[in-house]
Amino acid sequence: MRDPQPAHPSTRETTWRIDTVGPDIRQVFEYELLSQFLRGYPSKVHVLPRPLESTGAVVYAGSLYFQAAESRTVVRYELNTETVRAEKELPGAGYHGQFPYSWGGYTDIDLAVDETGLWVIYSTEEAKGAIVLSKLNPENLELEQTWETNIRKQSVANAFIICGTLYTVSSYSSPDATVNFAYDTGTGSSKALAVPFKNRYKYSSMIDYNPLEKKLFAWDNFNMVTYDIKLSKM
Repeated sequence: MRDPQPAHPSTRETTWRIDTVGPDIRQVFEYELLSQFLRGYPSKVHVLPRPLESTGAVVYAGSLYFQAAESRTVVRYELNTETVRAEKELPGAGYHGQFPYSWGGYTDIDLAVDETGLWVIYSTEEAKGAIVLSKLNPENLELEQTWETNIRKQSVANAFIICGTLYTVSSYSSPDATVNFAYDTGTGSSKALAVPFKNRYKYSSMIDYNPLEKKLFAWDNFNMVTYDIKLSKM
């Protein structure tokens, strides 16, 4: 993960990594330089005050945002001060395997960042498993606006948001996957797509958009992969 709005002393090169395998996930590895990341030598290790769950964490404006383990609570952890600044329970959100992406991994709650700010992708029993999107206030995690889509969360492998539009990926393992749906929060409408997406190492467990670098960052079978993107009108 990289911060699209880095806060001093972090830079756009600073990278964070979380090993999300295990029952008590608290360590966040920070790499000041890309060369440190490539060698596997972190410059700092954060130990979170409570364990997290899933691969849906993001770093934004100097804070790590994550889902607390076995709960529908989103947490804001300020990296510089190593302090929890806010917590918020998502009303009715599925968690711990209720509404994950198709590959599983307790990916019920997925945080995302785009040009407009901080988002959370999830589902509820009321939505009957359809993807729900909420815009979050990055300071206090209050829900600013919510949209319910017609895209089944468990039918897609991953999702990311660019310029207020949700995009989903068809498969986490196929080398010939596609970006298969788009949901525009501005119009409240969705559209089927068939944009090629290659899972290079055949197990993409996280895909996020970085609005500073205008790239997708993915974690694919223990490899960090980046994708250049080019947008056009749908």
